[in-house]
Amino acid sequence: MDATKTYIDEFFGGCDKISLLELVKIQAKVLIPVIRALRKELGTERANQIVADALRGWSRELYGKIGQELTGRPAEKFDAVLQTWTPKIGTDVDMDVVRQTPEHWDFNITGCRYADFFRQLGEPDLGALLLCEQDIHLTDVVGRPDVKLERTQTIMKGAKYCDFRWSMNRSEAK
Repeated sequence: MDATKTYIDEFFGGCDKISLLELVKIQAKVLIPVIRALRKELGTERANQIVADALRGWSRELYGKIGQELTGRPAEKFDAVLQTWTPKIGTDVDMDVVRQTPEHWDFNITGCRYADFFRQLGEPDLGALLLCEQDIHLTDVVGRPDVKLERTQTIMKGAKYCDFRWSMNRSEAK
């Protein structure tokens, strides 16, 4: 079985019938009461830091496992992960492609149901940790050094759109 699919299935608890948005809603139902209890007990800043560290560690571990299992150059590993994730994201984001070549994939997300959901809950920072930062972890762990991401803003953090600017070195020379 493809390593990417194996770990993505692990991420989804073995259920390949639900979308990423549905999974995120399930995660939020568990995480938000825990976060709110921690904030009450430890204070907002300390509780948020503990949760952020835990979620970042979880995401890096997930992509670290994928990166170790996949074969090929970093850009090929990145492509494999995206091919597995894209169907899970489905139509829950609205994307305007700016440029798409083998070396560049530039697009803007102009609508995001994930951001809408977390804003309605009053927890956009949690949404950013669960979702937006995964793009960075994917790039750092799976794509390094051949894949780079520039993103200056996200809807989750209040911008009108997310600006993704991916660049990929696909040359054979190192």
